[in-house]
Amino acid sequence: MPAAISYSETIVPRENLDFGLDASIPKYWYRGDAYKSRYVDAVQLSFPDGERYFITCVRAFRDQITDPELQVAVRDFTRQEGQHGMAHTRYNQLLEAQGLPVEALLDQIKALIARRMRIYSPKFNLALTAAAEHFTAMLAEAFFAKVSTTEGMNPRMRAMLAWHAIEEMEHKSVAFDVMRKIAKVGYWKRVAAMVVFTKDILGISYSITNRMLKADGYSGPERLWLHIKNLLWIHGPRKGVFGSLTPKLLAYFKPGFHPNDQPVIHNYRSWVDTYERTGSPALACDALLAAAHR
Repeated sequence: MPAAISYSETIVPRENLDFGLDASIPKYWYRGDAYKSRYVDAVQLSFPDGERYFITCVRAFRDQITDPELQVAVRDFTRQEGQHGMAHTRYNQLLEAQGLPVEALLDQIKALIARRMRIYSPKFNLALTAAAEHFTAMLAEAFFAKVSTTEGMNPRMRAMLAWHAIEEMEHKSVAFDVMRKIAKVGYWKRVAAMVVFTKDILGISYSITNRMLKADGYSGPERLWLHIKNLLWIHGPRKGVFGSLTPKLLAYFKPGFHPNDQPVIHNYRSWVDTYERTGSPALACDALLAAAHR
């Protein structure tokens, strides 16, 4: 029996947060490491266009939704994703000021999205959105369940990523429920979309990281060595950013899977309670990390 529509946490759109992002953010803000910084930069570069794509794919089915709870969830999902897009757009402007070819890189992302919209049905694009939402919710755990993962990050960047991670966990089931209950997407289309999305995110993250490093002045052999040297950081089975998520990724392929089968990270409430009390995403991030596993 498929999981019923339910939301394990309240979706709270938090608007106009100030992370203090400005030109004083170091170029290599993640442990002073060029590759790690640019890899995360490459992943987050896609967020503004990606969030607009997700909103479009979910809203394509909005008029068919009659369940009041899901209607409210779609509205709040849209508001959260809109805020994420605006915050990451501001950071992308800082990357452009560093001399990165941001517009050319965004063209690569826009071309991928345009191709999806052109060749796939609305249902499959919605399934791709549900897959992406599962993936981003997993990344929230990868980065913020343990202290060690974010050690050496610039505090302002870490606070922005933490806020984004919290809200991804809050709305992780919205696109999935629209896909399953409204669009009636079946098992094989759902898992095929996850395969396509996983291929896309890995390919574009490596491609854009490479292009960023080239713009930073790294030669071809230097870039190749950096990619090889960081394979375990990304794909290591125990500590890799993506590799450690393999069991949760494979769970998506289980018949009857629902995102709420996977609970939010154990320190989720530490962020939420601190933000509600202080209104500070920086203090909320500190509380999140204070409660993270050592």
